[in-house]
Amino acid sequence: MKFHVNRDVFSEAVSFVVKLLPQRNPQPILAGVLIEAGEQGLTLAAFDYEASARTTIEATVDEPGTILVHGRLLSDIASRLPNAPIQIAVDDDGGILLTCGSARFTLASMPVQEYPAIPEVSGESGLVPADEFATAIAQVAFAASRDDVTPVLTGVQLEVTGTRLSLVATDRYRVALREIPWDGGATASDEPTSALVPARTLQEVGKTFAHGGDISIAFSGSGDREIIAFSSGNKTVTSLLIKGNFPPVRRLFPAQTEHYSVVNTAELQEAVRRVALVLDRSAPLRFTFGPDGVSMDASGTEQARATESVDATLVGDEVTLGLNPQYLLESLGAVRSEFTRITFTSSDNANKLSPVLVTPQTSVDKGGEGSFKYLLQPNLLLR
Repeated sequence: MKFHVNRDVFSEAVSFVVKLLPQRNPQPILAGVLIEAGEQGLTLAAFDYEASARTTIEATVDEPGTILVHGRLLSDIASRLPNAPIQIAVDDDGGILLTCGSARFTLASMPVQEYPAIPEVSGESGLVPADEFATAIAQVAFAASRDDVTPVLTGVQLEVTGTRLSLVATDRYRVALREIPWDGGATASDEPTSALVPARTLQEVGKTFAHGGDISIAFSGSGDREIIAFSSGNKTVTSLLIKGNFPPVRRLFPAQTEHYSVVNTAELQEAVRRVALVLDRSAPLRFTFGPDGVSMDASGTEQARATESVDATLVGDEVTLGLNPQYLLESLGAVRSEFTRITFTSSDNANKLSPVLVTPQTSVDKGGEGSFKYLLQPNLLLR
């Protein structure tokens, strides 16, 4: 095999396919990047049985063929090569020779025949706007659990219903929900479709495809090998779905009540960051929402204490509760609006604090778009 390729194009392609691979893989063969040179140019792919990435780029192919080379090493080399075309060839002994300007590298070839087949997806698909999908992922994925003890909570549930795609994540203490438009095309089905995608994979998809036009999302497979594919331009990412039943958290979202506070998002963020400095890592921050604004009170170790208040508009009675400051900050970063409405929901149980509902607010007296909701449970965070 022998081909010539633009350095920047090749470096970006290698970086893309290795991004989803784990830093340490128990099977050395899965650390490789598969490179196929043919009439269509170069196809680069990586796969670890759970996620795959594949892209096709232009190249001058002198001799077609397929090689498998260590992915992260190739990515590191490609990102540091001089500004000149790259030539890659296989020598008589099976070694891989990479030449770029005056730089020369000889890399070991990995056994292509031992590499698993890259998944192909041919199921039902639809389109979503890339920028909205990337934003939705950023607004939701942080709420997924990082504890592998309960795998279903480490994913983001994608649910297609009619012309809407919703993304939902929870870690038991909070729930994030965002909806965006879904174009199912002429073959659109009225049957709801759902897929539980690992949050880490979905976050990489959001970063990779954020600046494209539309992203094609396809569902395929059955049984233990159900997969989902995200494609845009010359790039495709597939992911094995998480098995199990995602909890029915949508029913936890209450109808809007007339007991809420509206506050400037940036002002509340800055105040929470300052006051929380004296708190122990797991301690809640005390909030009092009153007619004169919202006040924060934090008592930390070694007699450290901090208080601060910001202006806010309150509708309903004064309320005091404890919230995890980091969880609240993440929700304030996700609302992406100048003002935030914090709604105090009602409960039939007088001994149990009800969740607070965080939603965007266009202005002090005007509600925002209802496509993003964040539910935070105070009582689980109080001492």
